[in-house]
Amino acid sequence: MTRGEYLTKIIEEKGFNVMSLSKASGVAYTTIRSMIERDLANASIDNVLKICRTLGIDAESLGKTDSEREISSRGNSLDPYALSSKDERDIMKRLEKIKEDLASDMALAYNGEPLEDEEDREALLASIENTLRLSKYMAKKKFTPNKYRK
Repeated sequence: MTRGEYLTKIIEEKGFNVMSLSKASGVAYTTIRSMIERDLANASIDNVLKICRTLGIDAESLGKTDSEREISSRGNSLDPYALSSKDERDIMKRLEKIKEDLASDMALAYNGEPLEDEEDREALLASIENTLRLSKYMAKKKFTPNKYRK
C-alpha cells in the first residue's frame, strides 16, 4: 500500500472525505488531492502536520512503509520476547478473574485501611496489570529456547 493509499484509507476510517478534511484542517482541497496522488512526495511538513492533527494520527505513521506499519501494529517484533496477542488475552483473562475477586464481599485492606474507594481499586488493578505483563515478559525471556530467539 502506497502512502497515498494509506492516507486515503485513514481519511475514510476517520469519517472524512477529502473535502471535509480540507475544511477541518485548513489545507486546500487540491493540495490534499495532490498529496494523495503523489504519495506525499514534495508535500510540505506544515500541511502534513495539519492533516495528521486533524485525523488524530502521528506524522511518522504516514512516512512508514507497509512492512514498517506491520511491525508497529504488532508491537516491537524485533524483540523476540514481545507479548503476542495470545499473551495479551491470557493477561486480560487473569485480570478479569482478579477484578471478580476484588468485587467479592471479602474485605480488602492496605496498611490497615479498607480499600473501598473506586479510584484506589483502579490504581491497584493498573499495578496488577503491569505486574502481569512484566512477569509474562520475564518468563518468556528466561524460558525461550535459544533456537527460537531471533
